[in-house]
Amino acid sequence: MVLGLFGKSKKKKIPSGPPQDVAWVRSAKNKYFKFLNLEPEEMGLENISAVYVLWHQGVRPQWVYLGRTDDLGRTLQEIRRDDEIVDYDKHGGLFVTWSMIKPEFQPGVVRYLHQVLRPVVVNPDTLDEEEDEEPIPVLLPGAPAQGAS
Repeated sequence: MVLGLFGKSKKKKIPSGPPQDVAWVRSAKNKYFKFLNLEPEEMGLENISAVYVLWHQGVRPQWVYLGRTDDLGRTLQEIRRDDEIVDYDKHGGLFVTWSMIKPEFQPGVVRYLHQVLRPVVVNPDTLDEEEDEEPIPVLLPGAPAQGAS
């Protein structure tokens, strides 16, 4: 069940209980996107507010980078120019997903993801600003949805 982290809201109410299913985006074939093959403009990702996560699937898979943005298309293009991040593609492919979480919940979700995933490349734009946020637990990319068997 996808719960209250989406849509419009005037009041910030931090979800409690089990991790929220934030519906990480996948392709039409239900696969995560290969980062370097993704075309943000063709997918209409400009001006999309979201939380995003990148990882590689090599012999020793790792969470590589994560953050939040008000313009997912622009941010993904900027990340493509970061050699430190793109270099992880040679370790079994670099993958990306995102979730269009309400902006008022994004800092808490990013704080939780930083604590749990411990990405190898730290995003300086989000780390400091999420420091005072209450972590909001979410299901991680690839985790089975709640209630799924």
